[in-house]
Amino acid sequence: MQKAKMLTLFAVVILTWGSTWLAMKFALVSMPPIFATGLRFLSAAPLLLWLLKITRSSLLFPPGHRIFQFCVFLFCYCLPFTLVLYGEQYVDASSAAIIFAVLPVAVLLISIVVLNAPVSLLQLMGSMLALLSLFCLLREEARMSLSNNWKGSLAVVLAVFIHAFMYVQCKKRSCQVSLSTFNALPCLAAGLILTLIGVIVEKPLIENITWLSFASIIYLGIVAGVFGILCYFSLQKRISTFSTSLVFICFPVIAVLLECLVMDSVFSPTSWILLAAMLSGVFFSLIPVEKRKSVSTSQQQWN
Repeated sequence: MQKAKMLTLFAVVILTWGSTWLAMKFALVSMPPIFATGLRFLSAAPLLLWLLKITRSSLLFPPGHRIFQFCVFLFCYCLPFTLVLYGEQYVDASSAAIIFAVLPVAVLLISIVVLNAPVSLLQLMGSMLALLSLFCLLREEARMSLSNNWKGSLAVVLAVFIHAFMYVQCKKRSCQVSLSTFNALPCLAAGLILTLIGVIVEKPLIENITWLSFASIIYLGIVAGVFGILCYFSLQKRISTFSTSLVFICFPVIAVLLECLVMDSVFSPTSWILLAAMLSGVFFSLIPVEKRKSVSTSQQQWN
């Protein structure tokens, strides 16, 4: 029964994360990226504030960490999510998902520099394989679509490394606040500010916003932004960090399959091979130094 619950949670997370990228594409049908990002956070903020209230958590970080709370607002919310939606104007939803799957590799590389974290040769080789395969895959997708999508790809890559840097900073600072405290105020502030900036700079035509885009924003804010994250951290409490990180191996495949099914896109055999190589590299980069032997002997399993 316990394994069934964990497998269900795992499935919910990969399906939620895998569908997020297509929802972003639908949101952009009738909304500009900054405005859409702001509305996404505004739709999530009331639920996060409600969770803050029922868990009796603090709205603010502890004294001494409040400047870091501002950094969370700016570098966990405003910049990376706006960059992702900006990037999806130029790249397919599946390509954005695939780029984001290298987040564990980015975390590993930044941890080596910032935290002097131990690293194995297998992890380094896996990281190199993942990044090289990703580069080749993006070139292949650009060739297949006959378009130059590097501007969008670079925007998503930058978002990945911003997220990774903030994750490492949380580890470095031993940032131990509740999930609702970490997200509620930064999400609300980002929603208000980005929506205002979007209205002033992008001048969206409210009457042109479609129900598809509006529903996608609600899905991104509530289902992906709150429910998906809660499920991920609930899963993380029940299984090992390594097992939880396998989400990054699975959700890009879901994103590709959904785009092929819904958008009638074609993912070439060469792209599938490169994706398999990239995800293999991500997998190797995830194997903890102290556990690489046990994993290699097929002892990695649910706790």
